[in-house]
Amino acid sequence: MKKLGRLEKVDLLELWNGEDADFTAWLSQEDNIAEVGNVIGMELEVQKQAQKSDLFREEILCKDTATDQYVIVGDQLEKTDHAHLGKIIACAADKEALAVVWIASSFNEEHRMSLNWLNRITDDSLKFFGIEVEAYRIGDSLPAPGFKVVVKPEEKPRQEETTEPAQKLSDTDILQLQFWHGLKNFMEDNNSFVKLLGTPPKSWFNIAVDKGRYFIMPSINLQDNSLNVSLTIIGENAKDDFEKLYELAYEDSLIDISKEVVWYKLQANIRSVITLKTYADFTDRSDWTNQFAWFKMYLERFDKFFRPKIRQLCQ
Repeated sequence: MKKLGRLEKVDLLELWNGEDADFTAWLSQEDNIAEVGNVIGMELEVQKQAQKSDLFREEILCKDTATDQYVIVGDQLEKTDHAHLGKIIACAADKEALAVVWIASSFNEEHRMSLNWLNRITDDSLKFFGIEVEAYRIGDSLPAPGFKVVVKPEEKPRQEETTEPAQKLSDTDILQLQFWHGLKNFMEDNNSFVKLLGTPPKSWFNIAVDKGRYFIMPSINLQDNSLNVSLTIIGENAKDDFEKLYELAYEDSLIDISKEVVWYKLQANIRSVITLKTYADFTDRSDWTNQFAWFKMYLERFDKFFRPKIRQLCQ
């Protein structure tokens, strides 16, 4: 019988001398970043001019060569932490990235849940991946690092599949799906500059403003029969971002959008909301044209008012 070797796990800190910078330099090499791309289904290429900017020294700026869009790769040798999550989201927002790839030795459950949540609330224009890196050797062989995907976007059903299993949706789900599809058509037919991507069978969906942190959200509240347009701010700096935006835009928002706009700085650190509502029964199909017109007006006002101010804050 042939003698077989034993697979031994190697401490990552030993491979890269405990230095995140050494790991980043190794990861930036062409073959290694290509392997990251392989496990997430992209063709990644490190950008020569901006491997690490002064603002985002710990992130690797890549492009997906198939789409020519930016992909942010954030890496750390140890377990994930809050600070790094905020940095990679900020970097993704700065570059309006297609995807965020967070690589670490292991993921805290709360960070795994955060990435899954971000994948659920964002549309197909932004994807979040979590990857754990490990290394093994057999006997005296060279260590062999490998990547394991632990978080990825859920696969979206094809358009023709969304309405086929109607029996799996509740009557409310089906009505919501029809309502959002009707709103999308209304916006397109009336030449709106706000584009609605997707028509989910739920009471809300997101329109990315600054990808990763700011979203305009049209929603239906079934409890009080209201329609809502909101700007949602998420991330560990949500309170600070809210306060800066409040100082810059609060007074003007009451004039340029509506005097009924309400600014909520929520107690939780990761979310704040600026919202406007009106009361209407979305189950009344005969009133949908009026409801579509209301959504169109205020989605456009929110987008036109907040988008340039958010860009100003993010510069």
